[in-house]
Amino acid sequence: MNDHEMNAIWKKIVNTINDGLMFINPQGKIMMVNNAFETLTGYTAKEAVGMSCTRLGCEGCEKTMQADRSSAWCKLFEKGEQDMKKCRCLLKCKDGRFLPVLKNASILWNETRTEPVGVVETLTDISELTLLDEKIHILARQYDREGEFQGLIGRSSEMEKVFEMIRKAALSRAPVIILGESGTGKELVANAIHMCGERKNGPFIKLNCAALNEAVLESELFGHARGAFTGAYMSRIGRFEAADHGDFFLDEIGDIPMTVQTKLLRVLESGQFERVGDISPVRVDVRIITATNKDLERLIDNNQFRQDLFFRINVIPIHLPPLRDRKQDIPLLLDSFIRNLNVKTGKDVTGLSHDAMETVMDYSWPGNVRELKNAMEYSFVTVEGRVIQLEHLPKKINSSKISNHYHPLELGTVEPQFLSGEKAQLIRALEKTRGNQTRAAELLNINRVTVWNRMKKYGIDLKKVLSV
Repeated sequence: MNDHEMNAIWKKIVNTINDGLMFINPQGKIMMVNNAFETLTGYTAKEAVGMSCTRLGCEGCEKTMQADRSSAWCKLFEKGEQDMKKCRCLLKCKDGRFLPVLKNASILWNETRTEPVGVVETLTDISELTLLDEKIHILARQYDREGEFQGLIGRSSEMEKVFEMIRKAALSRAPVIILGESGTGKELVANAIHMCGERKNGPFIKLNCAALNEAVLESELFGHARGAFTGAYMSRIGRFEAADHGDFFLDEIGDIPMTVQTKLLRVLESGQFERVGDISPVRVDVRIITATNKDLERLIDNNQFRQDLFFRINVIPIHLPPLRDRKQDIPLLLDSFIRNLNVKTGKDVTGLSHDAMETVMDYSWPGNVRELKNAMEYSFVTVEGRVIQLEHLPKKINSSKISNHYHPLELGTVEPQFLSGEKAQLIRALEKTRGNQTRAAELLNINRVTVWNRMKKYGIDLKKVLSV
């Protein structure tokens, strides 16, 4: 095979490579390109050959064009440089668009390796990877913006404490009790504990104790043998058995009848129980997570809850704050609900009007996060445009809007000289706006969250301020 035939074969091989390839001489002129280079850049071989490589405008090139340099115009040709160079850069194509590529450069030396003959560069199209990187970046920013942790949303100091307790509880096998008002997200906390713990690959079984009568509840907990009661045509395992080597979440633990409490206590103490109508003991390895919105200590005083059971389940308590105590999280919750409802309904709601948002922020939310979510679902039914207006909110919330009219008041008996300047200014603003925190924020040229934070920081009681 002569040289001509060998060159023809090499040319075919080079043109079968999917990556762009070009050969550049020491003066920076492109001497050869392959077919993939033409496809990537839009330059034909005829146009590219003889063209300066700087025409491609690679932002990753380490070239220097300073006139006072005595060495090579490009660092690739400087003595002492390593043969291989790799960088990620944008190439300027013929049509002016920029193409993200991964560029590898290798110097070709003469036989004595004293002088460079040129540089071979390969160009790998990474536009799809760049797009994925951007999506990941957007998702990361979105995650950070939402302040989400295992489905729980919040950035307030109160929720940060909850997140930290979840992480610590997940590392333990001890019983956890979640305390909080109805609608605060106790089930989400239980699920987060399970997902963060070593039992996450095991079952996560849930049972609402308030939804069942005593007989059914006992059967659901421990299972039953065939013929144990009317209608028990076959044996059935209970939730405890189903939760073996996992976590068992008992919601509304304060509603369990006293007789069932006794049997539950035995399971926690011994790790075993009998199915209803059976005498054979069943042993399980289950971590108990309970939740309630009731005051268990008051129930104990009224002989409605066993004190020894309370001590057993109250090993790691997690207190969930009501929504009214973490109103700075409301915008994050609204953003999450609106995006989810947009997907479900096909609408394109962008947010709430100023009046609607002010009303939502001023409302006390006795039903907590659940009530807020329900309110957004109602609003999505009534809204026709892209912005939820005041009239689109449920009537109960809409009618709670306080008057926009306020009258400036003097500071009265509050003595600002004994307060920090920041605190005194805040008290004046709250007095002038009759406690309207949104308007107080406007007067002070700060956001509403800052008003809440300063009120908490200085222990400002709004009722005392307004009573002056």
